[in-house]
Parts: sequence; C-alpha cells; structure tokens
Amino acid sequence: MFPPRPTPLVLTASAVALTLLLTGCSASDADDPPPEPAIGAVPALLESRSLAFPLAPYVPDTRQLGMLDEAQDVLVDQCMRRYGFRYQLRRKAASAEKHGESRRYGLSDAAEAARLGYENPDTAGAPKPPGQALGPNEQLVLHGLEVDPSKPVPMSQDEAEKSDAATTVVGGRKVPAGGCLRESALKLYAPTADTLDSMVPHSFGFDGFARSRKDSRVVKAIGAWSACMAEHGYSADNPMDPPPGINDTNLSGAQAIAIAKQDVACKQRTNLVGTWYTVETAYQKQLIERNAETLDRARKQLDERMRLAASLIAAGA
Repeated sequence: MFPPRPTPLVLTASAVALTLLLTGCSASDADDPPPEPAIGAVPALLESRSLAFPLAPYVPDTRQLGMLDEAQDVLVDQCMRRYGFRYQLRRKAASAEKHGESRRYGLSDAAEAARLGYENPDTAGAPKPPGQALGPNEQLVLHGLEVDPSKPVPMSQDEAEKSDAATTVVGGRKVPAGGCLRESALKLYAPTADTLDSMVPHSFGFDGFARSRKDSRVVKAIGAWSACMAEHGYSADNPMDPPPGINDTNLSGAQAIAIAKQDVACKQRTNLVGTWYTVETAYQKQLIERNAETLDRARKQLDERMRLAASLIAAGA
C-alpha cells in the first residue's frame, strides 16, 4: 500500500502544509513524541506481499489506481476535443502496475531471492508506448503555458473555471492553467475547494511507517537481523536496501543471490517482518483513532472519485 503513487499535477507545497496540520506533526510532537503503542503477541511472518494494513480502505488499491489513470486520460481527451485535437495515450485499468507489498521491509521472499537476488519483479520497468507527436498548439493545449512555479494557480476545478491565471487562448478558446493535463487532474482529484487533498491518507501511512522505523522494538529487530548477517560475513544495517557492493548493475548476479538468500534467512530467524508489521499496524491504528473524521471524509471522497472514474470509463469506451 505504501509508498504510494502521488498525483503530481495536483500536489503543491500547500498539500504538505495540510498534511502536517491534519497529522498533528509539529516541532513539539517531535520533541515529545507519544509513547510507543502496545502491540500484544507478535506473529511469525516472513513474506510481506499479502500483508493487510488498517489504512488500506482509505487509499486506492492497484485496481482503483488503474481506473483513475484511465479516467484521467478520458478527461484529457474530452478537454483536447474542445480544441479539435485528440489524446491518444489512453491507459487501460487492466494494465496498471502491481507493486504490492513484496519489498515493504526489504527482500523477504525466499524463492524470489534464490531466483532473482535483489532484482524486484514488481517494479521492473515495462516498455512505455511511444509518445504522441504534438504540434505547437496541441502541446500548448495539453500542457498549458510555462508559468512561474512561485505564482499561484487554481487549486480546484471550481476555482479554475473562474480564474484567468496562467491561461492562454487557442482557436478562440481559453486554455486553462496547466492545460488539459492539469484540468483533468483537478476534475478528478480536486473538483471543489473543500475537497480533501488525495495525498492526506497516504501521509498518515508515511507517518506510521516512519514512527515504526524508530520504534525500539523494530530497532531491536533490525539490530538482530544485522548481527545475523554479520555472523555469515555480510555487513548490512538497512534491511530495506541491498547491502554494500550490490547495486543496479549486479542485483541478480551470483553474489547478490547468495547474499539475498542469507538476508531472507536472517529475516526469518529474527522475525523482523512479523515484528515490524505488528508495530506499524499499531501506529496506523493509533493514527486512525486520532484522525477518524478526516479519514472518514477521505474514504467518502475516494468512493465518489471511483464512481466518477467508472462513469468516465464507461462513457469513453
């Protein structure tokens, strides 16, 4: 579920400020963090691919992300048609990338380690379709004017429809700030000024993960994993990344496979995944309890967004 994919056409520094406000993160919170949550019994876990998290209902899953991608492309095409153009790079929901949780706490699949080393099949880059050749006016309609990023631009579709900021004219029609790409994102993710930023639920996930990483029980488990690796001659202190000497050029070489197999064996021996998952789950539950109203809004708006996406895909089929 995390790290999530952002929606960069909408997000700005204001989203960061909103996130900090809603999560209650402040200097005083950093100086005086809340006590570590109780976790109860820790299950023995290894593979993280199918782990379920409390925050999952508040963020789009892989299927929903694919639908949102396709719906946004339908909106781009609808916008381009107003100027006599077409948008031909429509994505399909069924082709959405499936990242899952397979590397949430680093490599943890024994069979995958023996076969691929540290190569991650979930994030291997798939060939991208060739870009659409655009004429000058098409480019302007799709992307809008180049603007000073420090200047304000509309942050909701309602505002954009009333604003002339960073707009231009093509074929006698006003091109919105950011062109059809930004308009499509605003219609889907920020239709009105009171729409909750779609990244807010993700921010709670980032916060929970960051807190769990510093939790004394996770720190102890990582230390035990690192000591296990050292016993077998490997220097490693970060279970999330390949150890020193393994990089993009040799992720699946013989040396990487040998280390990866030991990495997973040490995670199993120390129950690193079980501990970390249990601790992170406790932090997520804590955040949900403290931010129930905000997350309830987020879930309702996600439901509305998915209904809109489904209708757009049906209309654009």
